[in-house]
Amino acid sequence: MGLLSEFREFAVKGNVVDLAVGVIIGAAFNGIVKSLVDQVVMPPIGLMTGGIDFSELEWVLRPENPATAEIEKVAIQYGAFLNTVIQFLIVAWVVFLMVKGINTLRRREAAKPDPAPSAPTATESLLIEIRDELRQRPGA
Repeated sequence: MGLLSEFREFAVKGNVVDLAVGVIIGAAFNGIVKSLVDQVVMPPIGLMTGGIDFSELEWVLRPENPATAEIEKVAIQYGAFLNTVIQFLIVAWVVFLMVKGINTLRRREAAKPDPAPSAPTATESLLIEIRDELRQRPGA
């Protein structure tokens, strides 16, 4: 099998397409979570802490010198990091709930009893009778 045909077979398999769809939806979900954290979760937290905007919290290691444009401010932006940690926790919680739901559905499906075998068709019944008669004949 040639390299290109092997790659084509790999790329068209359902797993690769499913993975691509998951990555695209995950990227879109990232935007939703970022908006949720920045615009819904953090403002009330900032209000409770006296109006602090967490995205602007930082430790300045070297202040900017306005007299000379050559010296730029160096800072550790722990507020932005805090926002990112909250975003991660929200995404992790949603993924946990999704996996939990899928596992619950799988357990329910596995707990269902197997369906009873269906009654034989008329043809199958006739064949069973013929088989049984042949077994009862002497010399069989």
